[in-house]
Amino acid sequence: MPSPYIPIFIFAVLAAAFPAVTLILFKLIRPDMRAVGAKLKPYECGVPPEGGARGRYSVRFYIVAILFVIFDVETIFLFPWAVQYSVLGLYGLVTMFVFLGILVIGYVWLYNKGALEWV
Repeated sequence: MPSPYIPIFIFAVLAAAFPAVTLILFKLIRPDMRAVGAKLKPYECGVPPEGGARGRYSVRFYIVAILFVIFDVETIFLFPWAVQYSVLGLYGLVTMFVFLGILVIGYVWLYNKGALEWV
């Protein structure tokens, strides 16, 4: 193994071993769970729970959430451009309008596809 890769290998081994060692260590020092019966039931301020803990969500919810995350990343790309706007000049302005144009085309396509409708 080439010597420049040894620190990377050591870091990878430590990164892989840390969760395993932590889980084993805390399994050894935690108290035993002796809860039975009513202690295992969920508690909602003294009121019996109305439903199960595993609620079902519509697939539409996840689609909208993913679209939000994907298109919200544009803020990450707009911030450095706004900070360096005076350095970038006209070229930076044109490239950012191209970027925003691609995003608008994506929004229009999603709207026409009906992906942004909640119903």
